[in-house]
Amino acid sequence: MDSHIVDLRLKAYGTGALVLVFDRLTKWLIETRVSAFDSFRIIPGFFDIVRSENRGVAFGLFNDSTSQWRTLVLVLLSLAAVIGVSILLWRPDRLDRLSRWGFALILGGAAGNVVDRILYGKVTDFLLLYIRDYQWPAFNLADSAIVIGSVLLALGLLRPKTHAANVS
Repeated sequence: MDSHIVDLRLKAYGTGALVLVFDRLTKWLIETRVSAFDSFRIIPGFFDIVRSENRGVAFGLFNDSTSQWRTLVLVLLSLAAVIGVSILLWRPDRLDRLSRWGFALILGGAAGNVVDRILYGKVTDFLLLYIRDYQWPAFNLADSAIVIGSVLLALGLLRPKTHAANVS
């Protein structure tokens, strides 16, 4: 096997694993040190650390659902995403640099949230951004990695392609 492909694969899966580890570490810190009633102002008027539990998906969608199938469906969809992205990263030489990094971040973020859903049936969110009365739903490191990864994928799609698109 080409050592270049193995190197790219290790970097991609390693990045995903690091995101997963840091995501779980930050969630553990919040779960063990912050109560649901705490709010720590980091940047006044813009950023707080809070503790929020989300049984739904991104931005609290389906959080209030009482369906007994909610967690199972979300776990299965998340596992499908993790498996799909893992398959794409198996051949990293077919992806441009932005796509490889984007998929690696998405893999780690999706894995971080699916681990939480499997173990606890919910995801801990703790990053809260707001301006005056306008507030973004609380999120976590895994969500951030997924968003950044998605932006990298979009940039990769918008970037002009050359005949040497697979430059590392």
